Amino acid sequence: MEQTDRYYDSLEIRDPIVRERALMEALPGQIAYAKAHSAYFGALLKDVEPAEINSRKALAELPVTRKADLIEIQSKNYPFGGLNATPPGRLARIFASPGPIYDLEGRRKDYWGFARALFAAGFRPGDIIHNSFSYHLTPAGAMIESGAQALECAVVPGGVGQTEQQLQAIAAIRPDGYCGTPSFLKILLEKARAEGVEISSLKKALVSGEAFLPSQRSEFKAFGITARQCYGTADVGLIAYESETEEGLIVTENIVVELVRPGTGEPVEKTGDVGEVVVTLLQPDYPLIRFATGDLSSELAGISPCGRTNMRLRGWLGRADQATKIRGMFVHPAQVNAVVKKHPMVSKARLVVDRIGDADEMFLEVEVSDPGSFSEAALLEDLRSATKLRGRIVVCRPGTLPADAKMIEDRRKLE
Repeated sequence: MEQTDRYYDSLEIRDPIVRERALMEALPGQIAYAKAHSAYFGALLKDVEPAEINSRKALAELPVTRKADLIEIQSKNYPFGGLNATPPGRLARIFASPGPIYDLEGRRKDYWGFARALFAAGFRPGDIIHNSFSYHLTPAGAMIESGAQALECAVVPGGVGQTEQQLQAIAAIRPDGYCGTPSFLKILLEKARAEGVEISSLKKALVSGEAFLPSQRSEFKAFGITARQCYGTADVGLIAYESETEEGLIVTENIVVELVRPGTGEPVEKTGDVGEVVVTLLQPDYPLIRFATGDLSSELAGISPCGRTNMRLRGWLGRADQATKIRGMFVHPAQVNAVVKKHPMVSKARLVVDRIGDADEMFLEVEVSDPGSFSEAALLEDLRSATKLRGRIVVCRPGTLPADAKMIEDRRKLE
């Protein structure tokens, strides 16, 4: 389908009834394919008759597979726990995210679907994109790059860190826009201003990986950059994206999104209720059926004023479990627990995430039973190795930390 000046393709402006009919007609075939080609879904759905799964009501009767359970599921059958339908050697890429959780990329053009989000953010064929998402083991960098290539844009693979080198590249290459986390874009802009580096070629940005605050959007506009956000996961790819109206995130095409009551598979009662985002993928390589992302959101009523007609999400409203995303990287309670177990002198611990200014900060609060044999430096190194993130250790007085089961406390405010 050909692009227009406003829309990536005509799928975006379909009558919602037509879209829903197409999705429900595709469901039985996808269920059948998943049963036949995925060992995990073959077992999970063994008593399901695919032809009967042709409505949202029927889909809601199927079991949910939770992202929070992937570490355990995959550990029994590496690398993907049998959820994949394409053999590992026939894939394009295999990724390792913290957890560890292993994710896959198939060989189809724009496998992750990010070309649509890039287009809505203002990128067009012939643009140069400076991509500061990670290229190391995790899929974020490849996600954006595959979408940019599908959109016929050139990519500067900046990756994360090396701020000075990235600024030099931006000044020399003069890319049209940026992709990455909003916090790193802020770092680049502030450093460029402080050092007098010319990066005014940047006029647009697609940001993701963490909360995008109104203050950041305003600051980027002051620099002459129009930034829009998108929402995706390493398993699913693009789920929703922002358009020029900046009113909610529009669900992408060819996936089925449900909002369910956290901890259950039951859809929320009405539009506007907060629920966990559950996705069914209509693709062959990783045929995820009712995959619970762990992210919370709610549906905005009506269609976007921009003319795109798909369901709109309010945005990221927190996590349904204790796993949290810090600077674009997920951290799971099991990771924190494994780090703490390496240090028997730590009697109690909790990972705290907070936002200082516009930056995420992570620190591990610990109570120590034997201060004489405790090495703060060794614990910090193990924490960095497990999470791939910088943080700090805070030693607390005995009895300070709550006696509950929380391993991660997210204190960041969304507004």
